Formats: sequence, C-alpha cells, structure tokens
Amino acid sequence: RQQESFWSRVTMSVHTPPRLVDLAGMRLLRDNDLVFSTLESLPIELFPPLFLEAFHGRRVETLKAMVQTWPFVRLPVGALIDPPHVGPLQAMLEALDALLAQKVRSRRCKLRVLDLRNTGQNFWSMWSGASSYGCSSSRMAQVTEPRSMTKQHLAPLKVFIDLCLKEKTLDNFLTYFLWWVEQRKSSIHLCCKKLKIISMPMDNIVKILSMVQLGCIQEMQVSCTWNLSTLATFAPFLGEMCNLQRLVLFPIHVSAFKKQEEHHIVQITSQFLKLGHLRDLHLESPSFLEGHLDQMLRCLKSPLDSLSIISCWLTESDLTHLCQSPDVSQLKSLDLSGVTMTDFKPELLQVLLEKVAATMQELDFDMCGITDSQLEAFLPALSRCSQLRSFSLWGNLLSTAGMEKLLRHTAVLPCLRQERYPAPQETYRPGGVLLEARLAQLRAQLLEILRDLGRPRIIWISLSPCPRCDEAVCHHMEPIIYSCPAPA
Repeated sequence: RQQESFWSRVTMSVHTPPRLVDLAGMRLLRDNDLVFSTLESLPIELFPPLFLEAFHGRRVETLKAMVQTWPFVRLPVGALIDPPHVGPLQAMLEALDALLAQKVRSRRCKLRVLDLRNTGQNFWSMWSGASSYGCSSSRMAQVTEPRSMTKQHLAPLKVFIDLCLKEKTLDNFLTYFLWWVEQRKSSIHLCCKKLKIISMPMDNIVKILSMVQLGCIQEMQVSCTWNLSTLATFAPFLGEMCNLQRLVLFPIHVSAFKKQEEHHIVQITSQFLKLGHLRDLHLESPSFLEGHLDQMLRCLKSPLDSLSIISCWLTESDLTHLCQSPDVSQLKSLDLSGVTMTDFKPELLQVLLEKVAATMQELDFDMCGITDSQLEAFLPALSRCSQLRSFSLWGNLLSTAGMEKLLRHTAVLPCLRQERYPAPQETYRPGGVLLEARLAQLRAQLLEILRDLGRPRIIWISLSPCPRCDEAVCHHMEPIIYSCPAPA
C-alpha cells in the first residue's frame, strides 16, 4: 500500500517535476529486488519506458519480471530487435515459459499477443515525451485499474512474426525461436502474415510450416529454383492458406517437360480453389502453364485486382482463355511482359482490354513482340481505359507511324502519368545497329506530336537491346518532356 501510494503521488500530481519520475524509474532499474516487489502496483504508464530502458540495457532479470506482469494485451518488440544481440529476446521467451506454465494468471498481466514483426513504433512513441517516464495528466486519468490478484484462465498466446526462410541455415535467434515454438505447440499460436521462402531445402520448409497457423498467411513470396515436382510437394501447404491475398512465385524451372508430369499441374492449380481471398497473383517464368492456363483460371474463386504472368511461353489458346475468364474483369494491374504474342490474332488484346477498360490502372506489355497490326487493333479499347496511370510497351516491334497513332490515342487518358515505349524499327539498320541521327530525328518528331496534342506529358523511349550494357531494354535514355507554355 505504501508503494502504491508513492507511485500515485509521483504520477498523478500535475505539479510533480518530470525529473522526479525519471529518478524513480532509474532507481527501479538499478534495484532488481525493488522491481519484483513493486511491479504489481506500478502505474502502467511507466511500463513502456521502463521496458525500453531494460531492453536496450539488456537487464535480463528486469525484462523477465516485466513480461510476467505486462499490463497490455500486446507486447510489440519486433522493432526493437538487434540481430547480433538476442539475449533480451531469449530472456522474454524464458519469461513466457514461466507464464505459460501457469494454469491461471493474475489479473494484472493481460499479455495475449507477442508481436515480433517490425511494427509497434506507434505504441512506444505514444508513451514517450519530454520525460522518459512522464505522461500527460489526461493519460493519467485512464490508470484506474484495480490491483487485485483475481485469477483468470490462460488462453493460448499468439505470436506474430514475418518469416523469411533463406539459405541452409537460419540466424541464431530464429533457430532458437523456432525450437522454442516447436516445444510449445499446444500453448502457442504462431501467426505469420508475410512469408518469404528463398533457397531453403523442402524438408526444412515443411518442418517450419508445420508450426505456423497457415490460415493467418496473407502474403507469400517464393523465390526458389524449384522444379515442377517440388512445387507440387509444396502445393498442399498453399491450399491451407485460406486467407492468402497476394502470391508471388518467382522462376519455376521445368526442363524437358514430360506428359506424365501433368498430374503435378493439377496438384498445383487445384489449390487455387481454396484461395477465396486471393487478389494479387504474380507468376514469373511459369513454363508449366503453357497450354494449361485455363486449368488455373477455372480454379480462381474471385476476381483478381492484379495479375502478372511474365517471361514465359503461352499459347494463343491460353490468351483466349484469359480474355474469357470472368476473374480478370476487375483487374487494376496486368503484366504480360515477356509473353511472345507476335503470331497471335490482333483481336485478342482488343477483347482483353475491352473487358478491363473500366478498372485498369497499370498495364505492361514489355518484350511481347507486339506488331503494328496488333497495336492498331487494341488502340480503340486502350483509349477507353480511363483509369490508366501507367502503360509500358518496351521492347516491341513498332513503326514510327504506329508510335504516332499510339500517342494520339493515349492523349485522351486523363490519369496517364507514366508512358514507356520502344524506339521504332526505323531507328535501326537491318542488323539491329542503332542509327543515332535517325533516333534524334525521331525524338524531335515525337516532341512535335506532343506539342500538337497540347497536353503535358513525359514519354520514355527505350532502345532494345541497350547499346551500353547489352541488356534487353535500355534504361539510360532521357525522356521526351513536353510542358504546356505558360499563358501570356
């Protein structure tokens, strides 16, 4: 009672100098015995700043005591993590061990969520001020919770973490943390909203995912050089991610694709039937989809916001199925870069753009081998994409006349801010050698067209391949900029 009365006088009086609170807090940190004897009556305003001092000062015993009496539902420590120094985090996990071993918990401790993500800055900054331990009088008024030791039953502890699984070994803390979770599966719910998998053996991936509540995952990125059978092995885990919203699969290598491997494709695409919240799908080099895109599209449960299928071969039938799929009717972003369409019917892209004209904001057809006849077929539909903000056609086979038509059709798009187009075919000799004088003439000609249209625009023109570094597309060219003249 004397301690509680002391802290009430320190924190509740608006006339108390902030320095007095600082000195009281520093004394608490110097004397562990005092910590243990006073935490039950310590005002909650002092917990966050004292915790920060103990964490950064690596006062292990103080941290353990504060975790076991933490008066908030959530403890967000991810932003405090310093990878080389994992002692404070290990101390917290040891404190949680003691907490989890209790069948009931004192009323003072309200901890239900340990957050190891890089979040929580707002929580810690809310309690900081001119004084390390001081709080405003308005915040003090909220501290009226009783100090009774009434018991309440302990629910499973939720632990949030963003996982990045890479290389053959994990860092020291993650290795220790995953071992700690594995020993306590019944009392821990490991929740991961963002998951990245980068170059890790499948056995290790399976072991780690068996500890995670897969229904919590909302974003997943896989950047492994898997073959088709390995991806099929992973597919059942994908199907359990029922709340997944964003899926990114980087290169999946399939060499000498065999007919008997088609059952792997079914194993993979069928999992999309379970992903009712999927909105963003990015597939890079998914060579297994050639001739099978319809299987995946049939399994989508709801319209996508964003779709990327890049750097792969698709058949004309695949593109036809894409145009007909109801799940692309609300697309805001579409990227088919690297999908060769030179021999496809010109009308296909027209049908596709007509379907998405009301919602499309970002459109990328880089390195698709698009010709003048295909461009001319879809330009009317393109000019109706009133929400379009970004449009890219780098690396395609267009003429100067085609470029002029393109600029005139896109001039009517009110939201268009980023335009990236290829240098026309007339700027190259038959062997692909750049004609620099012709390029300069072309840029002047395009600037005249922009002046004629009378709307401010910035146009990027690319060379393919880049004469400086032999990359597929040149990023070194200066843009063509037209600004409307100021009124007289």
